Amino acid sequence: MNELQELYQQVILDHNRNPRNYGELQDATCSAEGFNPLCGDQINVALVVKDGVIEDVKFTGSGCAISKASASIMTSVLKGKTVAEAEQTFDTFHHLVTEEDDDVDMESLGKLAVFAGVREFPARVKCASLCWHTMRNAIEGSGEIISTE
Repeated sequence: MNELQELYQQVILDHNRNPRNYGELQDATCSAEGFNPLCGDQINVALVVKDGVIEDVKFTGSGCAISKASASIMTSVLKGKTVAEAEQTFDTFHHLVTEEDDDVDMESLGKLAVFAGVREFPARVKCASLCWHTMRNAIEGSGEIISTE
């Protein structure tokens, strides 16, 4: 395993063991639930959105290391972004984990770049992207539980 892969693995393990922004968000303005029946991942994403800006975001639930790490890093990245910026980050992340090309600006992704190798494992793509789809659903307010199936 090369040094970059080892670093990525360490970041994912750290966010799994010590998730950032984990817990209830009492004053949430929107929230949604997500479920990955293949892996058993369950997540709730709650946000405080005011004037189009994500002031706070937290998650609760349980899941595999990739799912939990993705939610931890996602919540850290989205705080302070506008809803439009969050949508753009979602699109870039989704492209990173699903597309074969190397058109993604890895530097702009920051810590999210650790998920670049996930695209090699289609079942894990669902683990990494569950929180993102759940976040998007929370902002859109559809009220449906997101499922990866």
